[in-house]
Formats: sequence, C-alpha cells, structure tokens
Amino acid sequence: MPSGLAALLDDIATIAKVAAASVDDVAAAAGKAGSKAAGVVIDDTAVTPQYVTGFTPDRELPIIWRIAKGSFFNKLVIILPVALLLSLFLPWAITPILMLGGAYLCFEGAEKVWEKLVPHEEESLVEELAELTSAEHEQNMVKGAVRTDFILSAEIMAIALNEVKSLAATSIWLEAGVLAFVAIAITIAVYGVVGLIVKMDDIGLHMAQRENGGSQAIGRGLVKGMPKLLAALSTIGTAAMLWVGGQIIVHGFGIHPAEFFGLHEGALAWIADAALCGVVGLAIGAVIVLAHHMIPKRKAH
Repeated sequence: MPSGLAALLDDIATIAKVAAASVDDVAAAAGKAGSKAAGVVIDDTAVTPQYVTGFTPDRELPIIWRIAKGSFFNKLVIILPVALLLSLFLPWAITPILMLGGAYLCFEGAEKVWEKLVPHEEESLVEELAELTSAEHEQNMVKGAVRTDFILSAEIMAIALNEVKSLAATSIWLEAGVLAFVAIAITIAVYGVVGLIVKMDDIGLHMAQRENGGSQAIGRGLVKGMPKLLAALSTIGTAAMLWVGGQIIVHGFGIHPAEFFGLHEGALAWIADAALCGVVGLAIGAVIVLAHHMIPKRKAH
C-alpha cells in the first residue's frame, strides 16, 4: 500500500511537471507571437478611438466595452477555431482570406480619406447632436469597430499561429493555447489603453479641480491636449488601415517593397515597407471606393 501510494504520488508529480512545462511553452510562444504582432496591435489601438469620438462621456466606456466583447468573440469564437481548422486542412487558404480582409481595410481607410476630401451636406448642430446621441448611430459605430477589429484580429492571430508553428515541437493543443492566450492578453491590453485614452480628458478635468498647483497644471494640459491627440489618432488610425491592408495584400503576393531598395532589416526597412504598403493600400482602397460610389449612381440613373 505505501509503495502504491508512492507510485501514485510519483505519477502525479510527473503529470504536474508536464503540465507546468506545457504552460511554460504556451507562455513563451505567446510572448514571441505577441512581439511579432506588436505593429498590428499598435494599429488596432490607434484605429479604435475614432469610433468613440463624439459621444457623450457617459457612453464612452460602455461603447468600448461593447467593442471589446465583440473583439473577444471575434478572436475566441470565430477566428481561433477557424484558424486551427484551416491550418490542419486548408493551410493554403489562410493567405487569400487574409488578403480579402486586407482589401476591406484598404476600403475603410480610403473611405475615410474620401469623406475628408469630398464635400458633404452640412447638418445643423441640432441634427448632428441628435445623430450622435441616437442608439442607431451608436450601434452602427460599434458594428463598424467590430468589423475592423475582426480583420486586425485575424492578422494578429495569423502571426501568432505562424510563430507557434515555427517551434520545433508543437501540437494542436499548444497552438490553441497560444492563440487563446494571445487573444485574451492583446484584447485586454488594446481596449484597456483605448479606455484610458478616451477618458484622459475626464482625468485631466478632475486633476484641474484639485488644490495642488502641479496637479492643476497637468490637468489643464490634459484637457487642452486630448482633442489634439484624438484628432491625431484619427489620422494615424486611417493611415494604419491603409498600411496594414496594403501590407497584407502585398506580402500575400510574396513581395516585400523595402527589399527593392536593398533594405532588409532595421528602422529604414520598416519605414520604407510601411510607406510603400500604405501607398498600395490607398490605391487599392481608392479603386474600391470609386466603384462603391459610382455603381449606385449608375443604377439610379
């Protein structure tokens, strides 16, 4: 009996060591995958605040939470199982599907550029406020943010899956664990930062009302600076859509633009690749936007 108990405890200890090693493998692989996807994560963080701009302060965090829940659903319920199934049975289909998503990002980015360049009918202040506070407008913005998040999330998860597959020893369970870990960690990080960004003006207002002179100065600086930061993030978010969308398509064809200039690694290679992919993304998006706006007019005519 004692020997049997000792053997049982030894087996439990062995299982615990294997489980701990598996957890370490997941954490290590997830860390490498997360670092590889850092560029897309930053883009995701820059893109999202523009979907919250214009709402009343009491609706900002609830809207971010709704988008975050949509992001969790995108990554864990849709992308994760589909990515694993495709990697097992149709690995060649992953790149074309990502390229279609990249085309959608190009369209979204070019559409925002179109809205800035082409004059629209101006609404009265009352109509504009009524639209911004309507439940329908909020629902449309959340849906748009979740759609954009889906494409960016697919890119993040594809990078993570590719990274874990490069390991010497891998399994379907390790891949699933890494993808789930990356999905949860990145979603919490992105939408935590987005929530902090959109509430910084409220934090600044609270600090400006304190008696401490230093807090007041910082608070006033935050209140004055946040509109400029949000406007800058809106521009960066649009550029990020074009860059990431163009990059997905260009790299999908096996082309790395920076290599045409003899650049393979480093900051200059990254800048050249981002700039050229952004131009390609804008060109592709412009074609789709023109088709989108011209075809309905022809049908109406």
